[in-house]
Amino acid sequence: MKKFLFALAVLPLSLAAVPTTQKGIEASFADVGLQVSSIADSPVPGLFQVFTDRGLFFASKDGRYLVEGQVFDLQNKTMVNDKIMAGMRKSGVEQLKASAIEFKAPNEKHVVTVFTDTSCGYCRKLHTELKTYLDAGITVRYLAFPRGGIESETYSELESIWCADNKQEAMTRAKSGEMIAAKSCQNNVAEQYKMGASFGIQGTPAIVLPDGSIIPGYQPAQQLLATMVSKGL
Repeated sequence: MKKFLFALAVLPLSLAAVPTTQKGIEASFADVGLQVSSIADSPVPGLFQVFTDRGLFFASKDGRYLVEGQVFDLQNKTMVNDKIMAGMRKSGVEQLKASAIEFKAPNEKHVVTVFTDTSCGYCRKLHTELKTYLDAGITVRYLAFPRGGIESETYSELESIWCADNKQEAMTRAKSGEMIAAKSCQNNVAEQYKMGASFGIQGTPAIVLPDGSIIPGYQPAQQLLATMVSKGL
């Protein structure tokens, strides 16, 4: 039998009747401000894995307890959360790749997805070094993650970038500190932000690798390349 180590918080979902269905669990999560997108059996006996707008949680099968935190598989020496979330991230960024702003490497060997914010210092640093990533064969796909949320000034700026006639140029100008013309259109900026939040992203840049694993912060091109090579990506 697999053994698991929990470093987490266990909270009772409600003092009312315990939900016995997935709809009941969704309702109980909603009571504590979490919007459920999917519920499935987890690798941990007795727990559901619950994917929400604020990341991954677990719930007891009787629906009484919400479990927040890292679960470590003592037998396989792996973080259960990481494996589950990697699959979620991989499929999620694939769904949004058509709306990403892509800077394609001429000799593409790897593709990374970067959740970015134009007001973020390390996002700007990564972008000023973009040529080193492209020269290393790393294609960069940007998705929007305005850290101040969808009511922020940065959200409006990112929306203008995604609505620009030349999105790559607009991104480069904005990250150079230039003002860009305000523009609105039908776009996926809010959807990208919400997906990033559901991945548990809180800061930028956040680099999603091809296997769905994540690097929470800036990483120079050669270090990023070495990371992917070491993973066999």
